[in-house]
Amino acid sequence: MPEITFRQAIHDALVEEMRRDSSVFLIGEDIGTYGGAFGVTAGILDEFGRDRVWETPISEETIVGSAVGAAIVGMKPIAEIMFMDFLTLVLDPLANQAAKVRYMFGGKATVPMVVRMPSGSGTGAAAHHSQSLETILMHIPGLKVVAPSTPYDAKGLLLSAIRDPNPVCFVEHKLLYKTKGEVPNGEYTIPLGVADIKREGTDLTIVTSEIMVHKSLSAAEDVSKEGISVEILDPRTLLPLDVDTITNSVMKTGRLLVVHEAVKTAGWAGEIMASVSESPAWDYLDAPMRRLTGKDVPIPYNRFLERAAVPQEEDIVREIQAIVSNQY
Repeated sequence: MPEITFRQAIHDALVEEMRRDSSVFLIGEDIGTYGGAFGVTAGILDEFGRDRVWETPISEETIVGSAVGAAIVGMKPIAEIMFMDFLTLVLDPLANQAAKVRYMFGGKATVPMVVRMPSGSGTGAAAHHSQSLETILMHIPGLKVVAPSTPYDAKGLLLSAIRDPNPVCFVEHKLLYKTKGEVPNGEYTIPLGVADIKREGTDLTIVTSEIMVHKSLSAAEDVSKEGISVEILDPRTLLPLDVDTITNSVMKTGRLLVVHEAVKTAGWAGEIMASVSESPAWDYLDAPMRRLTGKDVPIPYNRFLERAAVPQEEDIVREIQAIVSNQY
């Protein structure tokens, strides 16, 4: 299979679906001539024109509100929010309208739209452009939340998201755009709500997503030299959550560590741990469940402080060693 970047995988999914379905269109700031803040939509305007690529003023609420209306009347908008931090500006149309319409109308109206949102720290973009706000979205019934970690997952999940009759929030960590991975030629989809085991292991399960998948894989490789076998499980879809795959993994390994970049308080690590505690996996635990998350602080601009605010590979290694040796 050819190896392409995460950015290219998303770009290819957009183009392929726009060619396949004339009801699909893009809407957002600087997505046409400029090609998007991270270059994902570069060149798409040249092929599809301004009828299918809508460049908007700097008004996130207008972008998502327009997408909601278009989706209700049969279009399939893909809205880009330049940074996930601006999610706070779109919660009214997203949470109060898009998420509720299908339920309120008994299924007679649907909202088939995707909201793409680059997330996360690591680029020196400071407190207003570096947040991970997935848990806010997970709290809203009616939304689906997708957070891929590889180019293969990004393309397959985005195609499924575009074809889903419900509003889907598609989270793209900014540090992943340049990463590469194998992606098959031709069309393929990955069903929403199905987790993926990125690495098999027997001593400890790590549930993690996005950039933390890669950091956890590196940490797992490091501790393998000590004879510790770590299983890395990527939910890929945070809502709906594949609880069965998670609990089956924990039943196999007997230990659980949840790693995410979002802040600790009310972060989705707590949801994972609660789900395990309510499942048969609870009786298989050989050690207390643990979580390793971002600090409860705004992301600093200083690069050393920024790095200290979110988990790094060495932090994951220390946590693995502590759990396996029962020294927390």
